[in-house]
Amino acid sequence: MAFDRINRRLKIKQRVRKTVHGTQARPRLSVYRSNTGMYAQLIDDEAGRTLASASSLKDKKASGIPKLEQAKIVGLAIAEKAKAAGIELVVFDRNGYLYHGRVKALADAAREGGLNF
Repeated sequence: MAFDRINRRLKIKQRVRKTVHGTQARPRLSVYRSNTGMYAQLIDDEAGRTLASASSLKDKKASGIPKLEQAKIVGLAIAEKAKAAGIELVVFDRNGYLYHGRVKALADAAREGGLNF
């Protein structure tokens, strides 16, 4: 069961990554969700480098609160770091996860923080 779920997500991820591509002007906002935390990165695929990152494990405000709230904090943090780097437009990469729950909460919080995608 778990093996099928992992393969399904990887297939979706490959299908999405064929079309979603980040540039310097419009980087890719990649989301990773684990059992313990939520991670977001702004990636320039042309140069192959990470421009900014945020994580619920690095953020002290996100420790000991529900996972949905952690996702909101990470979304606001990545939006704040993007604004500091002069980035407003991004391409959203949900990384094969359903746009629901924590992934949606992070995206909505990033939009509230000023990112457009």
